[in-house]
Parts: sequence; C-alpha cells; structure tokens
Amino acid sequence: MAKIANISVGGRNPVRIVGILNTSPESFYKKSINTTRMKIKNTVIQMENEGADFIDVGGMSTAPYLSTSVSEKVESKRILNAVKIIQDNTNLPISVDTCRSSVAKNALEHDVEIINDISGLKYDPKMKDVISKFQPSLILCAYDSKIISGSTINSTKRLLTDSLKIIKKSNISDKKIVLDPAIGFFRKTGKGKFFTKIKTDWVERDLSVIKNLNSIKMNYPILISVSNKSIIGNLLEKENPSDRLFGSITAEAICVLNGADLIRTHNVMATRDAITIASKLSK
Repeated sequence: MAKIANISVGGRNPVRIVGILNTSPESFYKKSINTTRMKIKNTVIQMENEGADFIDVGGMSTAPYLSTSVSEKVESKRILNAVKIIQDNTNLPISVDTCRSSVAKNALEHDVEIINDISGLKYDPKMKDVISKFQPSLILCAYDSKIISGSTINSTKRLLTDSLKIIKKSNISDKKIVLDPAIGFFRKTGKGKFFTKIKTDWVERDLSVIKNLNSIKMNYPILISVSNKSIIGNLLEKENPSDRLFGSITAEAICVLNGADLIRTHNVMATRDAITIASKLSK
C-alpha cells in the first residue's frame, strides 16, 4: 500500500482512476487534446464528476511511433498553464507526465504533487536531484535506453528495480511510489526518444505483462495505461484511436482482475464502470 498525494492506493484500497489531460496538439488521440482554458476547465470538472482520483497532465506526446518532441520551454509552458486552470477548478491531486528535470521542477514549484516519469528517472540525470529536493510522489515506468532481450517479465522487473535504486539515493519513501510496466513503450523501432527497444514482438510483450501483473508488482502498487493505445488497435484491427473504447475498457477490467491498482485513462466514466464490476468479481 502507498499514499500518493495523500490518497491511499494499493492493497485493499479501491482501484484508483488517473484521468489523462493532454495539452499537446501532437498527441496520438486527438479527442484527448485540451489547449484552451475553457476546454481544460470543462474536461477537468467532467473527469472529477465522473470519478477520477487524479489528473495526469502531459505537455508533450511520447508515443514511440510519432516524432513529436518539443522544447522544454514549450512543454513546461503548456503544463503550467493547465496546472493553474486545474487548481482553480478542482482539488484533485495533479500528476505531471514528464521525464525532463526542468519541467518537473517548474511543476513542483507550482504545488504539483506527483511526477509521472516514463523513463523511470533514467532519461534526465538531473531528475533525481529535483526529486530529492521536492520529495513528490512518483510513478516510475519501465525503461532502458539500450536494446533489451530475455524474459519479458524478468526484464520489466529489472528495469523497474533499476529505477528504484535511483530513488533510494533520493530518500523518497517507498510509500510514495507506484510502478508502471509501460504498455506500448517497448518496440523494435520508433521515431520518438522515449521507448525501449526490444528484439521480440511488442504486442506479445504487452500481452504477457498484462497477464502477469501480480508477478511484476514487487510489493508496490501498479498503474496500467492501455487506454486507446496501439495494442488495442492492433488486436481489434482498428487504426483510429477513437474506435478503441470498448477494447480499452475490456483490457482495463482484465488488468484489474490481474492486480492493477491504478488505471490511467482517457475515458473516466466508462473506465469507472468497468473497474467497479471487475473489482466486485475479483474478490
């Protein structure tokens, strides 16, 4: 069990919902893009009303198959703009999705409580210093800058363990950490910077992880993000992310049955219904 921004997660706690707020026009899922004040305000209020426990704000798309890098200045400006609007309209804890230390620092200086680093603190060497200073709650994703091989489950655990070793030097409490096995971020090839290269089939890798969540946990709560992702599109043969809702909530329900403690989603209401049923059937 952990406490992420004063909300208990994992163990016997309810499965928590992390609502995704994208402020990057480059995002793969166009319906999730929120760039105007009114749209951000309305989306946040709606997500809270539908049952979100956290809001996760991203200022740069990191889909491996897209070339969507923007400057740290642009990423930070987008995020801080959204953070202020969120704070004016809800008390939900805010998570910022970034692996750049300057962006994280700016967010934490504006009372953001959670950093969601898809590189597991490995992309930017200065990130560990920012984390050490501000002591936020953390979502750590499995990631490596080198090609990895071997068992899907073992390699995922190893990469997460490497991130936990970085954390130990920052004196962050184990109770403030959530692990994310990075569905969609293990590929043979890609255009972006933030994915892990593997020699095996990425769809099989992701399916294996989803089937074995409990063996990846290592006594930490686990977050899963499959919402509208390529794995859903691949399995359903649906290229348009907008056509992947039913596949997404089915996968999320199964993730809950397999041990997920938090679900990060674009579809808060549908996800809330799915995990409510899945939670009842998992006991």
